[in-house]
Amino acid sequence: MANNPLISIILVTYNAERFLQRCLDSIYNQRYPHIEIIIMDGGSEDGTRDIIKKNDGKLAFWKSEKDAGIYDAMNKALGHIRGQWVYFIGADDILTPAFSLLAGELADPHVVYYGNVLKAGRKYLGRMSPYKQAKTGINHQSIIYPASVFSMRRYDTRYRISADHVFNMQLQGDQHYRFEFRDFDIAIFNDTGISSVQKDAVFEKEKAGLILKHFGTGIYLRFLFKRLKERLSQ
Repeated sequence: MANNPLISIILVTYNAERFLQRCLDSIYNQRYPHIEIIIMDGGSEDGTRDIIKKNDGKLAFWKSEKDAGIYDAMNKALGHIRGQWVYFIGADDILTPAFSLLAGELADPHVVYYGNVLKAGRKYLGRMSPYKQAKTGINHQSIIYPASVFSMRRYDTRYRISADHVFNMQLQGDQHYRFEFRDFDIAIFNDTGISSVQKDAVFEKEKAGLILKHFGTGIYLRFLFKRLKERLSQ
């Protein structure tokens, strides 16, 4: 276990019967030996719970109940993790074999490791500069977190779509942690989910202030300048 620490994979579902088994199979097929799966279902009304029950023997924990949104469900799931590392995946996403390669490089509990995801058949985002991280954010499905980052904080549910971006901003400003990139394509990301087609109004209103707080004056001023240029060009 010292060389292969336990990874808690959190899967939040709601009416996901079309995709859930495919996602679970992609986790089962990983070569990395120490993974636990936690499912928090939002009270699905289709066949999702039947699929979960069918897989019960392979799950560390699951529960189905109404929640206040995806980040509320994630926060609930975090209360049941046993792993030293934590990964979040959507029911309509798929883990690739390269997830196990990144998992094999988890060594420093003060590092947030991230790789690539595949979106519409292409690598998405990749290595992120601090400015790009501030502006765009690291894709949630590309990150494996040390579990310790959740010991003192949770996702802020005021942000219904971008709470993971805000969470990563907070980590960027935390001197106890740093982000490190590894060039592995660890998941196939479904680009039709809510985060891809809608914007988080609360986050957009507060974004500049969050960048200033967590990234500093230089990146804040660069962000304001780029945003002004974009608005003037419209």
